[in-house]
Amino acid sequence: MTLWIIFIAVIIIALIIDLGIFNKSPHEIKTKEAAMWSIVWVSVAALFSGIIYLAFQKGWINNPTKLTPPNAVIKYVTGYLIELSLSVDNIFIIALIFTSFNIPKKYQHEVLFYGVLGAVIFRAVMIIFGVALINKFSWIIYVFGVFLILTAIKMLISHNKPSNPRDSKIYKWIKKVYPVTKAVYNDKFFIRKKGIKFATPLFVALIIIELTDIFFAIDSIPAILAITTDPFIVFSSNILAVMGLRSMFFLIAGMLDKFTYISYSLIVILAFVGVKMLLSHHVEIPDWLSLGVIVLSLACGMLASKYLHKEAEAS
Repeated sequence: MTLWIIFIAVIIIALIIDLGIFNKSPHEIKTKEAAMWSIVWVSVAALFSGIIYLAFQKGWINNPTKLTPPNAVIKYVTGYLIELSLSVDNIFIIALIFTSFNIPKKYQHEVLFYGVLGAVIFRAVMIIFGVALINKFSWIIYVFGVFLILTAIKMLISHNKPSNPRDSKIYKWIKKVYPVTKAVYNDKFFIRKKGIKFATPLFVALIIIELTDIFFAIDSIPAILAITTDPFIVFSSNILAVMGLRSMFFLIAGMLDKFTYISYSLIVILAFVGVKMLLSHHVEIPDWLSLGVIVLSLACGMLASKYLHKEAEAS
């Protein structure tokens, strides 16, 4: 329990330092700054694998699944890579939301900050319930497996571009609750005009991003639960990937059109994890194989995006 408290406290302190010190004044996040923070968060996630090893070696945490320290590290890294890879689709949607509502670049970090804060809370709740369901009803893993396979098939056959967030039911619902201004008023989420409270596009973007993240978590959390049901590994790998999502957004948002084939990597990962869930009570798939499939899928997607994209531009 102590390790849980320390981990959550560190995440909260990191968020406070982020907004209260490094990003106290709204500013546009340039590529150099985004790259630096991406390296920082990836490094933190990598170093945390050592904490995972020690936690399971020294007995700092409850170990109901009897994981050995090396296996715990492999499961942690696999879960982290799954969440990180599935976050790529999230970045596409976030970029579309910011563009649709004309959110100035200097205010985008603040919106994402509160989005991550909400994501930490919602994912913690979803992970707790997901682990509890699997532990109480073992057959639920088959439901998760089928769901992931169906999601992969849907991604494969769907060629539709994401719809405009302004046409979404969420946006229309927000407009019923609060009138929404067309313009952005600095970094304010609400303003009052002639005694009437208005929501600004920043608030609308935040709500849509928050709900979008919940929809993505419905895919990613069952995928990680296929690797391990240890709650601490699932939570820490998931949250550390989400924490690095903001800086990665600013790093690759301008290069999204170059990741043409990465979606096929996500399809392979979801399908593989779904099959692993369906076979979990009959065939034991080694952890190293799961990690290998994920790394190989991502590598192939990136290489295909790089070289086939160049061939398309040249033709």
